Amino acid sequence: MAHVLVVGDGPGGLSAALFLAKKGMQVTVFGKDKTDMHRAMLHNYLGIPEIRGSEFQQIARQQVRSFGASLQDLGVTGIEKTSEGFMVTSEDGGQHQGAYLILAEGKRLELAKSLDLPRTANGVEVDDKGRTAVEGLYVVGRGRGIARSQAIISAGQGATAALDILSREAGRDVKDYDSVSD
Repeated sequence: MAHVLVVGDGPGGLSAALFLAKKGMQVTVFGKDKTDMHRAMLHNYLGIPEIRGSEFQQIARQQVRSFGASLQDLGVTGIEKTSEGFMVTSEDGGQHQGAYLILAEGKRLELAKSLDLPRTANGVEVDDKGRTAVEGLYVVGRGRGIARSQAIISAGQGATAALDILSREAGRDVKDYDSVSD
């Protein structure tokens, strides 16, 4: 299975990591849990009457770990496109190789800018799956140009990117749902 690198540990990055890890992909998430979610109170996340952003983050991070994803409490200082995919350099000097890269870095877009990705007026240019002009590179969340960020939208974008990667790897359309047995 391909290794997927995820930069950003808010709802978009964690959602992508969850879908990928649940299907057996090797996933490494980079982020220091400094997301704006810690200042949020969610009343509009479908299926959850209300939850503090910090509690949401704690639950989401544990859920992602429970499916085998690696969460690295590290920032990323550089990204390079390689013949095998992507090389991510973490702030401790470590280098991490992956076939796919999902950027969920928020609105600053420092790493996306370093790759000189085509832009829109508000963010990185992507298609409906979050794919950029660089093969294997996705952008989800605020980096797509969402002026009014919502956790549920970012999570949906992460799921969409993950399902696209899973479908590409399987060579067919992949759906992610489990059936309840009677």
